Amino acid sequence: MPRRHVKKPGETVRTAVIGVGYLGKFHAEKYAKIPEVELVGLVDLQRDRAQEWAKKLGTIAYSDYHDLIGRVDAVSVVVPTDQHFSVARAFLEGGSDVLLEKPITSTLREAEDLIATASFEVHRLTPFRQRGVEVDVVLDLMIHDLDIILSIVRSEAKAIQAVGVPVLTGNVDIANARLEFAGGCVANLTASRVSLEDRRRIRVFQPESFVMVDFAAKKANFFKRIVNADSGGIKIETEPVRVDPGDALENEIRSFVRCSQRRTRPPVTGEEGKRALALALQIKEEIQKNLEKIPAIQSFYERTDEDLRDHSW
Repeated sequence: MPRRHVKKPGETVRTAVIGVGYLGKFHAEKYAKIPEVELVGLVDLQRDRAQEWAKKLGTIAYSDYHDLIGRVDAVSVVVPTDQHFSVARAFLEGGSDVLLEKPITSTLREAEDLIATASFEVHRLTPFRQRGVEVDVVLDLMIHDLDIILSIVRSEAKAIQAVGVPVLTGNVDIANARLEFAGGCVANLTASRVSLEDRRRIRVFQPESFVMVDFAAKKANFFKRIVNADSGGIKIETEPVRVDPGDALENEIRSFVRCSQRRTRPPVTGEEGKRALALALQIKEEIQKNLEKIPAIQSFYERTDEDLRDHSW
């Protein structure tokens, strides 16, 4: 597949969204707002849902994503994790750039295959984020925190401790992990999808100071330890950090469209998505080892309850 040309300013980028579930419809709305984008179609196994959103946004509904292969420049793949590989690869091979939610795929082998396909075809593979109970909380939520940590810490994890339990589904719904990195950094993570409140925070500690970021509130503060030179007393000084209050999803999709237009490297690549997946799978393995020590929980963990799963797009 030859490299696509760099589009001229104002030249239309043809896009589509595969999977118009909870997050997919937001992708579709964002594409529809961008002047230089033509939303060619929306695909969902539930055709009624695709038709509903296609009517709202002035495009065409499809129930089979194969109908759009070779017809779009860029596509958002917002389907369950176990279908990422087949759908994303089909579009990459068809000449489209792909915006793909995290986790990038279910396995490292699939991730490597997608990255190789994107590299060979000279297309862009960009991980995105979504959630669904077809995966456990590590791949559903914690992987986003891992991605943030790995963007800060450049060394590899040398020790992993992790525990987790299923609560409402047949997969782990609450998990805690402690990661020690070769460079000396230690990260403690907790992820839960059964909490009574929506809390997404990260604190980064360093000598004499720390930063706290509240992703839900779009706020951040810098805390610094100040020692009084005369009295020796200690106080904590707080300084707000300016945070862009913009629409994160819209910003991400606009960035993806620009990369597709200009043939430039995306801010987050498939390789970075693979690195986060590799660490997430190590955490899952550690959780599984600990679950096996508790027969009653393991029995619950292994059960398959289709009523608790949503396989639709």
